[in-house]
Amino acid sequence: MSDSHWNRREVIQSALAVIPGAGLDWDSLPTAKTSQSGENQFDAIVIGAGLGGLSCAAAFARQGFKPLILEKHDKPGGYATTFKRPGGFVFDVSLHSTTVGERNGVANLIPGFPEIADVEFVPHRTLYRAVFPNHDIRVPPKDLPGYIKILVGHFPEEEAGIRALFNDMQGVADDINKFSQAGGKIDMSRFPVDYPHLLRSSSSTWGAMMDARIKDARLKAIVSALWGYFGLPPSKLASFYYALPTISYLTKGGYYPKGKSQKISDALVAFITARGGKLLLNTEVVKVLVKNGVAYGVKTADGQEYTARAVVANSNPLDLFHSMVEDQGPLKDYLARMERYSVGLSSFQVFLGLKKDLVGALRIPETEIFYEPGYDPEAGYQAAVRGDTANPGLGMTLYDNLYFGYSPKGKNTISLITLQGFDRWKPYEADYRQGRKDAYRAEKERIADILIRQAEKVLLPGLSKAIEVKEIGTPLTNLRYTANSRGAIYGWDQTLDNSGMRRLGYATPIRNLYLAGAWTRPGGGYTAVLSSGLQCFAEITRTWS
Repeated sequence: MSDSHWNRREVIQSALAVIPGAGLDWDSLPTAKTSQSGENQFDAIVIGAGLGGLSCAAAFARQGFKPLILEKHDKPGGYATTFKRPGGFVFDVSLHSTTVGERNGVANLIPGFPEIADVEFVPHRTLYRAVFPNHDIRVPPKDLPGYIKILVGHFPEEEAGIRALFNDMQGVADDINKFSQAGGKIDMSRFPVDYPHLLRSSSSTWGAMMDARIKDARLKAIVSALWGYFGLPPSKLASFYYALPTISYLTKGGYYPKGKSQKISDALVAFITARGGKLLLNTEVVKVLVKNGVAYGVKTADGQEYTARAVVANSNPLDLFHSMVEDQGPLKDYLARMERYSVGLSSFQVFLGLKKDLVGALRIPETEIFYEPGYDPEAGYQAAVRGDTANPGLGMTLYDNLYFGYSPKGKNTISLITLQGFDRWKPYEADYRQGRKDAYRAEKERIADILIRQAEKVLLPGLSKAIEVKEIGTPLTNLRYTANSRGAIYGWDQTLDNSGMRRLGYATPIRNLYLAGAWTRPGGGYTAVLSSGLQCFAEITRTWS
């Protein structure tokens, strides 16, 4: 087989890895004829109640199987959760914006689950605003021609390149949609003709994709303003993993659920339990039960054992295979492969409850705002890796511009976020785990004050004096609540050698042990992990009768 033929097959497989789980043909998937009936016996056990795990469990429940979800936290959702603080404030842990489907003009279609109709999403009236030293770009929702017009207005000499770049991005989406509709029946000899954008993007970074079309470094930074959503700068990020979600975001719009992200998680839990599934909170899995290379159940910290036909880990695979799986025989090559991957960045967040409606007083209409102190995302990424906050870029979410009543009357809820590497917090980890947090608290307060001052300087004058409630989340916070290695928010880095079908698959070398969530295909992000759970379910049950 020639190298070019093999490469085309790799491209096809990678395309399969990013097709949304909403495209599942439920009628072709098995349904339960009988289900496990013992008290501790289930058809599937899911470790972790993040959205990937909930999505997978919901798919099992939808088809009549009996899933059990075990979650060590006291609420379901992983990063899709909320927490309360005095003054009536409810903070969203992570969600700023996502994409959803519409039916009958109402945005309430969670990908893959048309039966769930009680989560209504509201649109961002401005998709996002990107503030640079000499450019302030407001991106209109569902109006790609309008966005292109704005960019051309700032960079008229780059018009041809701008249009070509967005044609490339749309072409990737069109090729993947065409591939999906073809059902995998591809004439390999015509692949370069029928899927040219997909073929070109498969071996290039987002930076290379831009370089082929545009020259101005400032323009490149502006069209890459969403790189923080993916955790890597253009030079490292797989092109289709930026191009595909971004073109979808620009054309379909961004949304946020009424009731915050917890509403999504709770809706999936209700869907699961209404169909016979079970969720146990405050229940930590400490061991995957394996015999002769086959997983058959789990053991929890309180000594309980549960058995199932399949075990799905919606958790970081490093801990899974190094701590929970004792049978290491078939894992040598698999573990070596994982060691070659780099764990993605974490985040530093400041959650602010304001005692006044500062956003309204300043008449700022946007919801999602990105500030960059320069035009070099590569330098921004390196600063994030080092934890350098001398002059940080940051994202600001002004939640009260989403819908009336988000905050207590006359107040504001605001989130400030910057990406950050874990090594910056490694010196504090041992004391943090032992509850000795004085030095840690002093450092996180220092950095939080820097972000607050930065936001105050560039957008929100009077912010520091308006604060009623302040909560701070660091990479150690993320590690504590999610157990993600290094407090990662997107799993592995989405590099060329770890994207599409090159990313860890759902199946593992341990039979009946599977992965779902950000660490497997297609990667991190709300839509991606929901899709991951669905695709994992489909792979598990493909051989079930």
